[in-house]
Amino acid sequence: MEFQLRKIGHVVLNVTDLDRAVDFYTRVLGLQVSDRYPDSMVPGGMVFLRLNPDHHGVALVGGAATIERSSLNHFAFEVGALDEVFRARAWLPDHRVPIHFEGRRRAGCQIAIEFQDPDGNNLEIYWNIDQIGTNGLARPASEWRPAKTLEDAVAN
Repeated sequence: MEFQLRKIGHVVLNVTDLDRAVDFYTRVLGLQVSDRYPDSMVPGGMVFLRLNPDHHGVALVGGAATIERSSLNHFAFEVGALDEVFRARAWLPDHRVPIHFEGRRRAGCQIAIEFQDPDGNNLEIYWNIDQIGTNGLARPASEWRPAKTLEDAVAN
């Protein structure tokens, strides 16, 4: 293999009631909120939750009220080095797996590629997710640097 998946880094769920889901994951399971996207950024809103220093281990996307149950948005695998993300980007198309996003989105600031498994489940391979310090503060939104290529994410 050209890269090695180290762990399942995070899971993102589409939920029917965002407030109820956040209450469950924080009050019942003890996760902490790292960041929130308003409806203007993601329809229905989005909340990033952590259970260790990683920016998020679980994220919840609201706006799924039209469905009866929560569903998987995507899950992500962490690799140990930036060059492994580049090698995965080259490897996957060679195995007939198209990449539908590469670069960096916003909260968490990890450099990533996104693609689907044969059943259409969304997957991500990433490196270097933000860490939350003992002060409990996440990187401010003014410091997010979205990028649409791996090269741009590295350069900026």
